[in-house]
Amino acid sequence: MASRLTRSRRSLLAGLGAAAAGLSFSAVEGCAAKRPIGPNGEELRLNLYNWDTYIGDTTLDDFKRTTGVEVKMSLFSTNDELFAKLKAGNPGFDVIVPSNEYVTRFRIAGLLESLDHAKIPNSANLLPAFQNPPFDPGRRYSMPYTWLVLGIGYRKSRVDSVPDSWKWVMDSDRYKGRIGVFSEADDMIELGAKYMGHSVRNIPLDVIDQVAKMYIRQKPNIKIFHHDEGQDLLAAGDVDLIMEYNGDVAQKMLEDPDLDFVVPREGSIINSDCLCIPKGAPRPDNAHRFINFILDARNGAAIYRKIKYPTPNAAALALMPPDYRNNSVIFPPPEVMARCEYADFEGLDRAHLFDETVTRIFAA
Repeated sequence: MASRLTRSRRSLLAGLGAAAAGLSFSAVEGCAAKRPIGPNGEELRLNLYNWDTYIGDTTLDDFKRTTGVEVKMSLFSTNDELFAKLKAGNPGFDVIVPSNEYVTRFRIAGLLESLDHAKIPNSANLLPAFQNPPFDPGRRYSMPYTWLVLGIGYRKSRVDSVPDSWKWVMDSDRYKGRIGVFSEADDMIELGAKYMGHSVRNIPLDVIDQVAKMYIRQKPNIKIFHHDEGQDLLAAGDVDLIMEYNGDVAQKMLEDPDLDFVVPREGSIINSDCLCIPKGAPRPDNAHRFINFILDARNGAAIYRKIKYPTPNAAALALMPPDYRNNSVIFPPPEVMARCEYADFEGLDRAHLFDETVTRIFAA
């Protein structure tokens, strides 16, 4: 993801990203004497655990100005990191932002509080497609923040034609030494299966083995397995093709017109990052207020103007300019999205199998 002016929502906590977030979470929690108290004795504070560069420029200040509640935001770089932190016991977070598969995983592990919809009236702003998702029926535990789709970001001047197949990053030496691939196990295995003509769900064991062998063959052609800093690597010229999210590449396309993005013709994975209240959140009322604030039309629009991810919020979408609403990178056309699907969390045994398979790929 050379320039760090805009970083991935999933990039590692370093440099400007950590500075933008302020102190580490443990340091912030230590400032107990400075915590603001409201007129009724309530603590006017909220701890948010979020991806990097995944909030509007003034969102947190606007929330404080509106409610009096001060937000301290800490950053994580992967869903695995987020899950590990909360599984060990909630250290004081009020709102977290897991992806859809991890909403399921958190729920099964008993690590989420149920939502009080009466305290989130702005949920009425959601597009119909996001009101009752299969990973959280009835939105009992999550509200959608963004949705996103994986594809290939590329430098137009460095490719022979539009790289509209996963082949060019997974199964070809045409761009040898100029390719970046995600290092997250789920994405690697599920997208490999998609390239081979299978659903990203219920992947047969023999297909998982075929995917592993394919990546092992491809390793000499891959420059880096990255942690979703792909758009920065692409912008810096370190790679020419990168497995990445549409919103991340859309950010960089504003700075560099030689960059573009395509969803491969085999299809891809749709993700949705969600707002959840973790079990043991010390300030659940403030958490509900924050989620409702984010789902407000104007507050949401301010976020999406900054982060360039697709919004699930119909009211916010109506306030967005045409160059956002009509951007085919941010909103791929229906015929493209018809070939994409949500992945499921299929249990710990399957998660461990994916991890073991990717470990085998990296070790080969």
